[in-house]
Amino acid sequence: MRPLLSYRLAAPLLASALLLGGCGEAPPPAPSTGFAGLGESAEGYAQARPGTPLRFPEDHGAHPDYRIEWWYLTANLEDDSGEPLGLQWTLFRQALLPPDERPAPGDWVADQLWMAHLAVSRGERHAVAERFARSHSADPTHDNTGQAGAVAQPFRAWLDDWTLATRVEDPDADTFERLRLTAFDGEGQARVGYRLELTAEGPLVRHGDAGFSQKSADGQGSIYYSQPFWRVEGEVVLEGETHAVRGQGWLDREWSSQLLGPEQAGWDWFSLHLDDGHRLMAFQLRGGGEAGGDYRSGTWISPEGEPRALAPEELALTPLVTSAVAGREVPTRWRLEVPAAGLDLIVAAPHAERWMETTVPYWEGEVVARDRDSDRRLGVGYLEMTGY
Repeated sequence: MRPLLSYRLAAPLLASALLLGGCGEAPPPAPSTGFAGLGESAEGYAQARPGTPLRFPEDHGAHPDYRIEWWYLTANLEDDSGEPLGLQWTLFRQALLPPDERPAPGDWVADQLWMAHLAVSRGERHAVAERFARSHSADPTHDNTGQAGAVAQPFRAWLDDWTLATRVEDPDADTFERLRLTAFDGEGQARVGYRLELTAEGPLVRHGDAGFSQKSADGQGSIYYSQPFWRVEGEVVLEGETHAVRGQGWLDREWSSQLLGPEQAGWDWFSLHLDDGHRLMAFQLRGGGEAGGDYRSGTWISPEGEPRALAPEELALTPLVTSAVAGREVPTRWRLEVPAAGLDLIVAAPHAERWMETTVPYWEGEVVARDRDSDRRLGVGYLEMTGY
C-alpha cells in the first residue's frame, strides 16, 4: 500500500494552489465520504485497474493523469558507533483537476501540486521538515529546471534542492539501479538532512496482482511496486551533527485515483527487512473488508526478490500496546502473523515519539521485529499509521 497519505492532501493542497496563484477558480469540493473523503468519486481521472502493465523505466516518472502519486523512501541505518538511525524522504504529487478540465499552461497556472517530507530519527530525537511546490502537467518531461517534478530516464525526482537522482552516467542503462538522495533543511544546530548513495542489490517487486494492489473488498486499488533491496551509505545530519551511516532502505512507488471505500477509517503499514534476507510488506485498512471488517494485504518477498501475494485471510495484525503521542493513543507494539511464512512476530517501536507534525500529520517510525515465542530479533523495518 504504502501511504495512502496523498489522498489527504486534496483539501490543504488545493488551498495552497490558490495561494500560489494556481488554476484560477477552484472547483467546489465534493462531499466528503469515508476517511478524509478518500471514498469520493474520481471521475475523469485515469483509474488503477487489474491488468495494467508496468513499464520500466517509464513508470519511475510521474503519472499526472492519476490523482495521486508518491516516491517514498525509508531506511534503517547505523552510525559508526552502532547507534540506530531512521530516515524518511517522500515526494507526493497531487493532481488538482482531471485531464479534460485542465487549463492551458502559463506562467501562473498549475494543475499539479507537490509536497515533500524529510525526517531523521536517532534515539529520542525526531526532526521533520516539509516543502511544497507546483507544476503543470504539460511541462516537458525532459525539463529538470522546474520547481518540482519526476523524470523517468535518466531518473530524477525533486522538489527545490531536495533531490533523488540517478548515479548512472550511461543514459541507455537502467538509471534506477543506483541513486543519490540529497536533502537538507535549517541551519546551525537546527540543521537536518542527508546525503546518501543507494545501490540496488535485488530486483523491483510488484505487489498484489502483478502490480495492482487491491485496497478494499469492493475492488478499489492502486498501482504499486517497490525496491526493497537498497544498500544505503552516506551521511546524516541531525541537530547540526554529522553521522556517517550505512544500512538498508525501502522505496515505494504508488499511484491511483480512487483507493478507498467510504467506510475505511485509516491504515497501518509495515515494511520489514528480515535478517535471513526475506522482506515483508503488510498493511491493514480499518474498514472495507468482508462483513464490515478490516481489509488486509501484503507481500512476502524471498531473498532473491520473488514475491508471494498475501490474501486478507493470510495475515493477522493485532495491536497490543498503545502509547500517548501528540495527544493521541497510537499502537506502537503489534503482533503480526503470516502462517504461510511461518511468522509469528512482535513488531514494536523502540521510540514512540515519531509523530510527523506536518500539514497532514501521521505517525512514521522505525520498528524491530522479534519472534513471539523466543523473543529473538528477526529484523528491522518501518511502520506508518494514520487516522488515530
